[in-house]
Amino acid sequence: MKNSRSLLIIGVALFLALAAVVVAAKWMNEQGAGTGTKVAIAAVDLTQGVRLTGENVQLIEWPAGAVPPGAITDLKALEGRVTRTDIGRGEAVLETKLAPAGTTGGLSAVVAAGKRAMTVRVNDVVGVAGFALPGNYVDILVNLQETAADNGAREQSISKIVLERILVLAVAQESNRDDTKPKVVNAVTLELTPDEVEKLDLARSIGTLSLVLRNQVDPQPANTGGATRESVLGLPPAKAPVPAPVQPVAVARPAPVARAQPAPEGVMVIRGLDAAPQSFNTKAVP
Repeated sequence: MKNSRSLLIIGVALFLALAAVVVAAKWMNEQGAGTGTKVAIAAVDLTQGVRLTGENVQLIEWPAGAVPPGAITDLKALEGRVTRTDIGRGEAVLETKLAPAGTTGGLSAVVAAGKRAMTVRVNDVVGVAGFALPGNYVDILVNLQETAADNGAREQSISKIVLERILVLAVAQESNRDDTKPKVVNAVTLELTPDEVEKLDLARSIGTLSLVLRNQVDPQPANTGGATRESVLGLPPAKAPVPAPVQPVAVARPAPVARAQPAPEGVMVIRGLDAAPQSFNTKAVP
């Protein structure tokens, strides 16, 4: 009798516990559904420069307390927008990952505000054997060979890093950042400021360029003085040639002009012990 009563009590307690769990779960689902927010996500994998449509984005319920900053909640606000970076399937479409409204798409949509895209010719060596891929950062090295100046002096060979931490936008005609396979191409497009564009344009016209792949999260500058033939071989610095002494140039001076002597006005005539002046003037002596 006592065992039956104990089992009954245990059964009732289990039933009440199960009912409480069911009620609590239902209440939590209702609360979550009531406070959720519609957020736009990518329905497929999107690469940079893709124009958004109703087929590649969709709205899903998102917990109100976990909505990421910049999330889009209206599909109409995404019509015609272009992606600046890759967005994976199921990832929230954020404003920071989109180009400004009105952008037509393509590589120009990827270029940051105030920056420029410039393409340089490379080969398998200059292009770091194809490991310089879109999304990587590179330093740009210029090599200048020894040349002779107009004044006879010789400018020594030097290799120097002229630009640092430059973003690679595209290799050849591909700008996909998801591909990690090396690609040997003949051109690389870089993102530069206007000042850096001018430096790079001059550097490639006066020397040979090389790309140096750098760590993605390393912002430290190199601060090098450049490598010369003397520093590489451990030779003493070359002395600057001493200019030849300047020979004085003789300046011809005009010959002195002889001044006419004034004609004598008269002479002294001596006759015996008497002396009297004699004048040659035409005027009579008074």
